Amino acid sequence: MVTGFSLAGLENGTHDSSSLDIQSFCQLQSQQLTSQYPIFFARIVYHNSLRNAHEEVRNYALQEHFSPKTLAYLRSEEWLTDYPPAFTLSEVKLKDFQSISYICPIGYKNQKPEYIQIIAHQPLDSNLQESVKLSAMLLSKYTDIFLENSRQKSEIKLLEEILHRVGHQLRNSLALIGLQAHNLYLRLQDNPWQEQAIIVRDSIQDLDTNLTQLLDCGQGAKLRITLQDLRSVVAESIKCLQPCLDQKQVKILIPDTSTTLAIDRLQMKQVFDNILSNAVHFSPDLGTITCSWQIFQGEVLIKISDQGPGLSQEELKKIFTPFYSRRSGGTGLGLTIAKKIVLDHHGNLWAQSVSGGGAQFSLILPRPTNI
Repeated sequence: MVTGFSLAGLENGTHDSSSLDIQSFCQLQSQQLTSQYPIFFARIVYHNSLRNAHEEVRNYALQEHFSPKTLAYLRSEEWLTDYPPAFTLSEVKLKDFQSISYICPIGYKNQKPEYIQIIAHQPLDSNLQESVKLSAMLLSKYTDIFLENSRQKSEIKLLEEILHRVGHQLRNSLALIGLQAHNLYLRLQDNPWQEQAIIVRDSIQDLDTNLTQLLDCGQGAKLRITLQDLRSVVAESIKCLQPCLDQKQVKILIPDTSTTLAIDRLQMKQVFDNILSNAVHFSPDLGTITCSWQIFQGEVLIKISDQGPGLSQEELKKIFTPFYSRRSGGTGLGLTIAKKIVLDHHGNLWAQSVSGGGAQFSLILPRPTNI
């Protein structure tokens, strides 16, 4: 039997969706532990940073269970007089208990401990002790990943709100300019300047279309997924950058091989546009940008590296943060939007410095296996 509760909300027993994933993971770990004799009780206390509260998951083997009074004693932590180092297993004495109790610390957050508590019928052998310690390390890693993923989702949500707020303001201005351009076009009948008015009017329409497409990047549900050739999409981005490449005499090398991806072509092209544009900007004259990809059964790993100054540790931490830009006059939204698009495609995007100088951006995208 698996049960769980929030220490902060014990009375009402409520849970929100932010805690479900990490709680499910803890439940699986506790189930795995109690499936191994002689362990008959596993209790995991962890800190949910999103809710800023400590929560608990516990699991019993077979039909064994503790009374509410016993559980209250375990939660009181009166028995926790000494807190051992993280990921070490120590035996602890429990009042009025005939069984053997162990504790394996995970961490210490907000002045409260995180740990796995094990109660067994007899001492654990070395293999079981290692199993408990491994569970503690897995939980620690999982909570770190869960927190980072939640942080990224919060940043993406902020970006979506900003995009829609700015988009609304820009669309109003574009509508006014478009109206004036159309009126100008009507007033310039049989005038050679009428052609210029047509260009302005049509350019406004193109800007409005591009703005709509940009706003759609903030909505994963609006992805227009079709089967696309990877090399073709990258080559199209390179073609758009050709004037900049000619000016700096920079070469972009891409493989002859390719693969088919299920993607939104326009949005994924924006990803490559942004990464390649940055690579060209930071590349030295006569430099080389290298694109490569490794094709696996269910995904493709794409790497784009340049010969520029690379990325510092501080830049690596901020590179995908909204409004952070290394380019003078940059908006600081390009890479944030790029990561949002890749995440919407159920992939991942990250950056690193490479030995010998330069930066490398890597992205993983799923690829269909039934074609």
